[in-house]
Amino acid sequence: MGSVEPPKSEFNIVIIGAGIGGLGLAIGLLKQNVPFTLYEAAGAYSAIGAGVGLGPNALRAMDMIDKRFKSLYDGISTGNLTPNKEHVMMDLMPLEEGLGGDNFVPIPVQSPSYIRTSAHRRDLLDIMTSLIPLDTVKFNKRVKSYEQLEGRVAITFEDGETVEASAVIGCDGAKGATRGAVLGEAYPDQVTATYSGKYVYRSIVPMKEAIKILGKNAGDGKWFMGNGANFTTFSISKGAQFNIVAFKIDDKPWTHHQWTKMVDRETMLADFAVGWAEPLQWSIHHHLNTPVYYNGLICLLGDSAHATTPHQASGAGQCLEDSLVLSILLGLVQDSSHIQAAFQAYDEIRRPRAQEVVRTSQEAGLIYTYQDPVIGSDIHKVAENLNKRFLWIWEHDLEADVNTGVSRFHELIASGSI
Repeated sequence: MGSVEPPKSEFNIVIIGAGIGGLGLAIGLLKQNVPFTLYEAAGAYSAIGAGVGLGPNALRAMDMIDKRFKSLYDGISTGNLTPNKEHVMMDLMPLEEGLGGDNFVPIPVQSPSYIRTSAHRRDLLDIMTSLIPLDTVKFNKRVKSYEQLEGRVAITFEDGETVEASAVIGCDGAKGATRGAVLGEAYPDQVTATYSGKYVYRSIVPMKEAIKILGKNAGDGKWFMGNGANFTTFSISKGAQFNIVAFKIDDKPWTHHQWTKMVDRETMLADFAVGWAEPLQWSIHHHLNTPVYYNGLICLLGDSAHATTPHQASGAGQCLEDSLVLSILLGLVQDSSHIQAAFQAYDEIRRPRAQEVVRTSQEAGLIYTYQDPVIGSDIHKVAENLNKRFLWIWEHDLEADVNTGVSRFHELIASGSI
């Protein structure tokens, strides 16, 4: 058995944000023996959230980051509850009165390369945090500002403390401070996420309650599609809970000062005629065009780089792909002067793919709600599109991404261009 490489003591990485992206990167850096400190604005790891769907690309990323990660995920994941439907992503159905019980004539969206898997976000974060030593994490640390120094970054927190790091990776989400630090000077119009023209109502209910309405089919993933609205449902928590998200097209600008807005129950019922959810509208924002993922020694990862609509169930998977590629590239760094080469290689590999996921996800949202001008409300054409739409995401060669990134890193170092 080979010897373990000693930690790289000459540089230290700061990760901002303990969501899926930040935790995934932390697991990867631990595997690559790269020293880091993770700062989280909240007082503890998040215990809230809804269901998360992960495609085969995300599962491969987990396994490549750390095989323990994938093994732990297998212990919490939930598939379709009906036997022999493991390769069905969703059953596609029209959103119309009378559905329920045995009244189902679904059209499957499926592929041999796909394995249906989902989890409660809380459970996913629990297994991720179990792999990260607590002494590498600091809570109640919200970033106030950054300053790029010669070969260092100074991070000032709202509590007044300032720390320095060799580099910062911002995993602090679409509204975090890091995006402005990367894009604010050169691309100020790209800092703020834009409203996608959709909002959602969310809920998790006991599976036994869902079965009362949907019958034995409740435990399988479904898309209910209608004009200007659609529902997504799937099982989580080993089949004990039923995750449901209701999407509504909105042709007005989002003017509320927060991204969530309480409404009265009558408004929600007018949107969907449902009573299972809290009348809280969650606006969906995204970054359709992020021109670069790093600036100097500050880099973006996950939603801070490419917040997306959830219509292709690929947001979490893209966070994990980011974490895989960037952790391996940073593992190659032996001198802090080479960090920007890792960031540039990461940007070249990850940005085109991640931004295409954002773009095509917005496109998919129009298809689901019968707003596509070509497909319209023909549900068979919708199914034909969806049965091709996801393959480039699911079947992507992550090993090739890593190998290309590694080669590019070495090219940049050899050329002396960084």
